[in-house]
Amino acid sequence: MSHHSSTETDPTTTGHSQERNIVVRFSWILLTGLLATQGVKAVEPPQLDALKQKFHRPASIPFPKDNPYTDAKADLGYTLFFDPRLSGANTMSCANCHNPALGWKDGLGHGVGHDAKQLGRATPTILNLAWAELLMWDGRSGGLEDQATGPIESAGEMNQPMPELLAELAEIPGYRKMFREAFGRDEITKERLSQAIATFERTLVSNKAPFDRWIEGDETAISESAKRGFVAFNGKGNCAACHSDWRFTDDGFHDIGLKSDDIGRGAQVPDVQSLQHAFKTPTLRNIDQRAPYMHDGSLANLREVVVHYDTGFVERPSLSPEMHHLGLTEQEVVDLIEFMHTLTSRDDKISIPVLPTKEQVTWTR
Repeated sequence: MSHHSSTETDPTTTGHSQERNIVVRFSWILLTGLLATQGVKAVEPPQLDALKQKFHRPASIPFPKDNPYTDAKADLGYTLFFDPRLSGANTMSCANCHNPALGWKDGLGHGVGHDAKQLGRATPTILNLAWAELLMWDGRSGGLEDQATGPIESAGEMNQPMPELLAELAEIPGYRKMFREAFGRDEITKERLSQAIATFERTLVSNKAPFDRWIEGDETAISESAKRGFVAFNGKGNCAACHSDWRFTDDGFHDIGLKSDDIGRGAQVPDVQSLQHAFKTPTLRNIDQRAPYMHDGSLANLREVVVHYDTGFVERPSLSPEMHHLGLTEQEVVDLIEFMHTLTSRDDKISIPVLPTKEQVTWTR
């Protein structure tokens, strides 16, 4: 059974390095000419190479020392993640809100919780969270282990008291067996439950995207428009100020001027003015799978997102200093969107697990 997304590692080919350098140089000459016709300051190849270096993927997934990876633990977390019995009404699993077919979101402007009631914010993706620390839009969760059981116990979300859940799972022989294989004992505890789910979630890593192949040397992997978009992303568009690193997020919290009464991180740190109306910077990996956008689902598509950063934000004391009118041309808007599309990977398919039940099925001829 394979349910884990994985980072691909392609060996570096050295035999054609000279030819590749010629292709890179020629491609950049063409791109420089195109940029010049639009009044965009050109970036020389050495500068471009330095920019590319900032976005190279890591070679492995980090797992904490107090919750190391094992196949048995990841398989247990995978099974729990798709089990609706983790909710009080036995109708809602983690995958209801974090659907692998929808970029590990739900495709809604606001999440839906217990009794089909709308929640106050959009569902954030759980893709590539192995490298993240403070989680949730407002950073109220200290890590994946802490986050894993929060929605389960929340009355507005899955509405499942933890003692009742642990007792329910303990009555299922298949789960007792899985916990024993994962932790050495079949005792089911909140800590082990959260460790298993967090371990599975850390394996949810996007595969290589066209952008990754481009920065590794394949000049044909993305379009000339996307290459211009990369330059604008790191320059005039100022996007990389917050959408940095290979996941395209700084894991920070910023007020980007959305028209909302929700003060986000400000509720956690009320004395810090700069964090009023501030929300966590989302990853841009696979971003075109996750519309609508922002913590409140207020922007329908990537064009609206770019226009918001260009001219659509509300100015107030807590507004991030990185926010300013950009003066983007229509071509630059198109190029930025084209670039963001190159961050989407074709990921491993996630199958729905067969869930353990109280009944033991015996097959006879």
